[in-house]
Amino acid sequence: MNVCVEHEVPIIITSLRAPKFVVDAVHSYGGAVIHDVINIRHAKKAVDEGADGLILVCAGAGGHAGTLSPFALVREVREFFDGPIALSGSISHGASVLSAQAMGADFAYVGTRFIATQEANASDGYKEMIVDSAANDIMYSATFTGVHGNYLKPSVVNAGLDPDNLPYADKHDMNFGSGPGDNQKKAWKDIWGAGQGIGNLHNVPTVKDAVDALVEEYEEAKKALKLNQLN
Repeated sequence: MNVCVEHEVPIIITSLRAPKFVVDAVHSYGGAVIHDVINIRHAKKAVDEGADGLILVCAGAGGHAGTLSPFALVREVREFFDGPIALSGSISHGASVLSAQAMGADFAYVGTRFIATQEANASDGYKEMIVDSAANDIMYSATFTGVHGNYLKPSVVNAGLDPDNLPYADKHDMNFGSGPGDNQKKAWKDIWGAGQGIGNLHNVPTVKDAVDALVEEYEEAKKALKLNQLN
């Protein structure tokens, strides 16, 4: 945090815990804090503690994620918060970006698409598994860190674990290192997070090409809506 303050990082993203001490530090130099939330209770607490914006991590998001529908969570949050909202969860196509805006979000928060890009600091095996998998290859579990998240089921199998018979994990013993058992496989390093929106990812492009594709898909979705209105 001291390094961020020293260099006056303009936007800080916080997660899991209340952001008050970060908010105070970042606001001291005019920066903004955007906080990850998965439900209304977390959203209200973040707003009460001064968060400038919220990332709504909805059902299907990669890594630590909630279970609420984006349709439900965006509208409930908009009942009490008119600040910036980014929507996260299975957004890997330009049409989904347009949908996020239509629901009332200001931004679409895209994650897994950019793991499977040439510039990403992820192993080739991780990228290939994303491209080779679909939504039904994603599993939701708290085993690996104590907090529920979405992971690539094949990576769990490769770690020598049974996805259908994983031990219970207590979030109060949150562990970002070793997973269960004696093989000491690690979340994020060996057991890979990904969102449910991987079914339409079929290549490992450059970041530029990935963004260009999202923009093209977004514009095509807008045109399709206009045509439907005319008809």
